[in-house]
Amino acid sequence: MAASPHTAPARTGQQTRPAPAPSALSLDARLAAAEAAMTVRLDEAAVAHEVRTAHINTQPVDLADVITVPLTPTPQPQQLPATPVAALLERARARMEADGWCAGALTDESGAVCLLGAIRREAGGDRGLEADAASLVLDVIRRRFGDHVESVPSFNDAHGTGRIPLRMLDQAVSLADARGL
Repeated sequence: MAASPHTAPARTGQQTRPAPAPSALSLDARLAAAEAAMTVRLDEAAVAHEVRTAHINTQPVDLADVITVPLTPTPQPQQLPATPVAALLERARARMEADGWCAGALTDESGAVCLLGAIRREAGGDRGLEADAASLVLDVIRRRFGDHVESVPSFNDAHGTGRIPLRMLDQAVSLADARGL
């Protein structure tokens, strides 16, 4: 039995399989056929998209019709701390933000205040409340920077800007409120 050119020679106990037929098209012809098929599929998808989206209004939208913003911002009520020390520290923080920060003095010639100067000014002569607030601020400072900090004024004077002293006042407000002071 002679083997045909498209079949592999028979082996004992195995079936014969036809050999793969040589491709009649060149690589360029197969690429051109794939490109033509893809073009047809893309054209069909474009038509289907047009049919599905024909009902959508394509007129431009004026943002003034969509977005409305009040002309003046509505101030949110600021909830002040309910405890005396926390309220004092919150006022001291607001004072330092408004008047500015200084080092080396409770208050400088321009009216800027240090940590203790802001607390003292807002305490209004109540030395007990002032002492409680300063003690709490020192506690917050020592928690963050260590027990080597001697006092609130020495901490304040060790900084070149009021950013960190303000942050310490902010944290002291939260701690005083949490402790109910």
